[in-house]
Amino acid sequence: MPNLSRSSFRAPTSSSAGPPALRLLAAATILLGLPACDDKSCPPPTPAGAAGTSGGGGAGGVVPDAVPPTSVENAPAGPAANIEVDGHIYKPQPLPPPDPARLTVPAGFVVAPIATGLGNPRIIAVAADGTLYVTRREQGDVLMMKEVGDGSVTPPVRVASRSGVHGLALYQGKAYLATPHEIFRANVLPDGTFGPLEMLIHDLPDAGQHNTRTVQIGPDAMMYISVGSTCNECIESNPENATIIRASLDGQQRAVWASGLRDTIGWGWHPATGELWGMDHGIDWLGDGLPPEELNRIERGSKYGWPYVWGNNQLNPRLDPPTGLTKTEWQQTSVPMVLGYRAHSAPMQMSFYDGAQFPVDYRGDAFVSMHGSWNTKPPAGYEVVRIHFVNGQPQAFQPFVTGFAAPEGEYGRPFGNAVAANGSLLFTDDRNGVLYRVSYTGTPNGLPPSVIPAGPMLEQAARGNGVPLAIARPETSTATATLMVSSPAFAEGGPIPAIYSNYEQDANFAVEWTPGPPGTMSYALIMEDPDAAMPKPFVHWVAWNIPAAVTGLREGLQKQEILTDPPGMRQGVTSRGNVGYLGPRPPAGDPPHVYHVQLFALDAVLDLPLSGADRDQVLAAATAHVLARGELTGTFARPAGQVSRP
Repeated sequence: MPNLSRSSFRAPTSSSAGPPALRLLAAATILLGLPACDDKSCPPPTPAGAAGTSGGGGAGGVVPDAVPPTSVENAPAGPAANIEVDGHIYKPQPLPPPDPARLTVPAGFVVAPIATGLGNPRIIAVAADGTLYVTRREQGDVLMMKEVGDGSVTPPVRVASRSGVHGLALYQGKAYLATPHEIFRANVLPDGTFGPLEMLIHDLPDAGQHNTRTVQIGPDAMMYISVGSTCNECIESNPENATIIRASLDGQQRAVWASGLRDTIGWGWHPATGELWGMDHGIDWLGDGLPPEELNRIERGSKYGWPYVWGNNQLNPRLDPPTGLTKTEWQQTSVPMVLGYRAHSAPMQMSFYDGAQFPVDYRGDAFVSMHGSWNTKPPAGYEVVRIHFVNGQPQAFQPFVTGFAAPEGEYGRPFGNAVAANGSLLFTDDRNGVLYRVSYTGTPNGLPPSVIPAGPMLEQAARGNGVPLAIARPETSTATATLMVSSPAFAEGGPIPAIYSNYEQDANFAVEWTPGPPGTMSYALIMEDPDAAMPKPFVHWVAWNIPAAVTGLREGLQKQEILTDPPGMRQGVTSRGNVGYLGPRPPAGDPPHVYHVQLFALDAVLDLPLSGADRDQVLAAATAHVLARGELTGTFARPAGQVSRP
């Protein structure tokens, strides 16, 4: 193959290590045809017979292999592993756009290009009047094309320009655009062009490896944004990476909807059920055939495994969770995939079919553009697939448009797809710059479009909203004593210094309290803002199993699930979706919000999941165990002068 780069990495293991395609050495180092250390980090070789060659080491400092071999599918839960994988960097030869006759579609369908020379067309959006829009990440713009009666489209017109623009959604006469860090909004003018761009959000997290943000407006009239991970597999420092975020249409309020999603570019709501489904990209370098690309039902507060768990909750052998957590505990709180597709296929835009043209059996099915692989041999993807749903539940992946991949190379890389106003399916090839249309030549189904129910999203969003503060809830009503709570950073009812806000350092302020009554076994802390618009009250900090001997927390604690100082203290998720403290962040123009730091003395140590517990779970576990309670209040308004903040 002319354009072929191959890197196979392996290390000797016993013959019981499993199939060659599933073997990876991960006990200490993954070998990629490179030394495991550079000239500065490699220890000098030890001569045979010299000191240090007995016991735990051998000649040259090589440690004897004492870890039994296994496979990626059966990776151990502990930190030690001995797994060998065969993997490839395999990039097929890029070829010009194919003759449409070489592309295969199901019987009764035809596929044809309707626009060429488009550069790097990625995401497609279709307006109610049939106008087509495509984003071009490499050119940094949005193109508009209008349908012509013969099935063709008008020449493209640029309607917006922003560096790295990728996601695009249309809603009630407005366009929403996503770049790596920003969300913009513009009016759609009568001729289909866009008015001036207004920046709604400017601080989406750093993109790193996955900078293809996508945005959609849900049936609940809320904005949803997909934010990929910065890496193949790592511990993210920003809790909004590897998530889908839910935000108000003005961008003023936002929270993580679901996490553990490595890079879910393609997603949408089932037209009959209103449930949110998405295709997530699996981790690279676990083998030519692993892990699968995942179809997930995406629900509020759920975690989908990445970076420690993949597929059907199988374990990633390379990466270990932070101190205090185990892979097994992460596994127990992760949601497995519903269906899997061939590894490294690279799922991109996903659209549910609700048009009037295709056979009725296609109504409620989804189409996914598979961009194509670089990390497996033979290549995977380079096609458009159908996900067949029955009664709102996915049954199987089926080929829909194939023929881009061939022994001589690849004829295109499908990326975007959307249902046109006439019910045909549009998809883009972002390498050759082609927009294709798939049409059905038989009798159309003739059904009107569905109204996507908002119920599932609204019901999930309502959890924990419109409830009393924790100190006033029935779960804490057994308290018969009062704790005096204070902070050296501010007086009771006084302003919280800006350094503790999310606008500045976002470090927690120190908190102190009087000892609990006899029988106190632990303390819990819940910080809430009842003045927030969504949810009400907004949870800023959840902590529990604070040791009974501790009567204060220092400022600037670690933001992780379990702490070693204080020992055993646990932290849960805030309303924004991060673990640990989240500083005040009221919107511009709001009067000062009042923040309630509530302390509870408990006669028990709570048994809750080590990962992902929230305020309501803590309160449920604390029911009938609260001996004493108290609170500290402080106020905060957005500092003047931060005009760039949304």
